[in-house]
Amino acid sequence: MICRWTSSHLHLSLIPLPYFDIFRNMKSTDVIESLAALAQESRLAIFRMLVKRGPEGYTPTQLGEKLNVSSPTLSFHLKELQRAGLVDVRREGRFLYYRPNFTHMNQLIGFLTENCCLLADKACGPECAPAEVDVQLTKRQRA
Repeated sequence: MICRWTSSHLHLSLIPLPYFDIFRNMKSTDVIESLAALAQESRLAIFRMLVKRGPEGYTPTQLGEKLNVSSPTLSFHLKELQRAGLVDVRREGRFLYYRPNFTHMNQLIGFLTENCCLLADKACGPECAPAEVDVQLTKRQRA
């Protein structure tokens, strides 16, 4: 995801990036595991909340309060997202911060869209172009 700032707008562009890393291509089993992790309502909500927050992440306590999820349930879902490679965790002192793994997220998007319209008789046009989202920021979000 590419972020560009303009006065009071944040432009988010989903740009298909190569879905491979230095060592190997993303395997379909990894894609299936990631999609399966997101195919549960609570995990999808947690992941979307973490994506909104960005690399700073949230502590489990903060996430639980924002999403009204109990600690044991949240712990289970975070573990599943982490196992699927969608979430990273960092330690700061005695606090754990969960944040989205943007590299994995972009590899997943790249895998899903890499061959868009590859077998079409003519160009797909804008339907196959990366999505661009224009987000209005409030004063509080800009500060």
